[in-house]
Amino acid sequence: MSSNLAATGDTPVYDTPAYDYRVVRQFTIMTVVWGVVGMAVGVLIAAQLYWPALNDLLQPYSHFGRLRPLHTNAVIFAFGGCALFATSYYVVQRTCQAPLFGGFLVPFTFWGWQIVILAAAITLPMGYTSAKEYAELEWPIDILITLVWVSYAIVFFGTIIKRKTSHIYVANWFFGAFIIAVAMLHVVNSAAVPVTLFKSYSAYAGAADAMVQWWYGHNAVGFFLTAGFLGMMYYFVPKQAGRPVYSYQLSIVHFWALISLYIWAGPHHLHYSALPDWAQSLGMVMSLVLLAPSWGGMINGIMTLSGAWHKLRTDPTLRFLVVSLSFYGMSTFEGPMMSIKTVNALSHNTDWTVGHVHSGALGWVAMISIGAVYHLLPVLYNRKEMFSVKLINTHFWLATVGTVLYIASMWVNGIMQGLMWRAFNADGTLTYTFVESVEASGPGYFVRVLGGAFFLLGMLLMMYNCYRTVAAPEDEAAAPAQPQPAQ
Repeated sequence: MSSNLAATGDTPVYDTPAYDYRVVRQFTIMTVVWGVVGMAVGVLIAAQLYWPALNDLLQPYSHFGRLRPLHTNAVIFAFGGCALFATSYYVVQRTCQAPLFGGFLVPFTFWGWQIVILAAAITLPMGYTSAKEYAELEWPIDILITLVWVSYAIVFFGTIIKRKTSHIYVANWFFGAFIIAVAMLHVVNSAAVPVTLFKSYSAYAGAADAMVQWWYGHNAVGFFLTAGFLGMMYYFVPKQAGRPVYSYQLSIVHFWALISLYIWAGPHHLHYSALPDWAQSLGMVMSLVLLAPSWGGMINGIMTLSGAWHKLRTDPTLRFLVVSLSFYGMSTFEGPMMSIKTVNALSHNTDWTVGHVHSGALGWVAMISIGAVYHLLPVLYNRKEMFSVKLINTHFWLATVGTVLYIASMWVNGIMQGLMWRAFNADGTLTYTFVESVEASGPGYFVRVLGGAFFLLGMLLMMYNCYRTVAAPEDEAAAPAQPQPAQ
């Protein structure tokens, strides 16, 4: 069997089914659109922390407190969500050798998800929020999310059930776990008592509410932003490299270890809080153990390039995919380290946490999504390649430099803030006021704006490159050939 087919589980058959690429195209294009929108809002709110007058552009709608949840929802659920829909729909069809199941549910998942995003873009700046991290949307939107997600599950698992292959490729295991876990997390954490159309109160109270929220919040990272994108990695890295997955056995161990451990790590967000001490300690221990499967997956992805390292010199799309794994390894080392109580005492509530989040969000999630889109678009629109490989290369360096500037500035700021807050004079009084720590953070905030602007500029180049690729005349020479039987 050819290395490409072996790499991704695409089974060679003589009769290639007619895949449903329309919805994949729609989600792929909106991935780029929402990426630009979400990151533009991110650069604006980063600038607001350095130039506070920017908060007054359109009060109260332009205030940092209202735009910040808009930014997080746009980059996680609009940009990241569309990338996950697009790639999971593409991968499940190709690896199962079957078109999407579900009929009208397929377009409903696209249009329903876009309505959710638009509803968030309207209600969050207006101040309608449940005030729960990554779950700010009010109850009518939560209901629509549930309907879309159930439809998504029916389409995805229905396609697997009607597959023409005997096995289920590992990427689909990760996509499937992500879909099931996110459904459970969303329904449990979003349980609320509606008061009006735009206001509700959580079904939980006190420390229990905090525990449920961070069980959701950390596992939104664990399953939405990790398991789903690992599914992406297990298909697109081997496919772009033209190499089989380094170890299929390791990928199965990686899957079961990751989903078994991640679900318990949430309490590390609540160190030194009203949460029972045993629960805090359990969250810390499970976070430390989580390092093993995380790095196992990273090593599996990077070692897939064995025999193909030379391709990194000429293939910037592959560079995006591989460098994303480096950031994944770095952020999954940093997370367990920050969960240690003594380290957390220094890092908690500082910009170090912001740097950690963005090493994962920009370095891992965004970069692997960008690489997947650059791989997908020529296939979906029957083009030989993207309009400009040089622009992809420029985008890669803008994204890499932008990410490093962002996270390094936040690491420096965070450690400095933690040390200033715990500095005492001989008589026991604080050495620095809080305002002094904010003033000292100014240079780091400027560098963060610069890093974010670099990343946003790369996304704008990507949007132009994608537009020119889609608008170009169809390349008949790029039409996919019929798969050949195994030799």
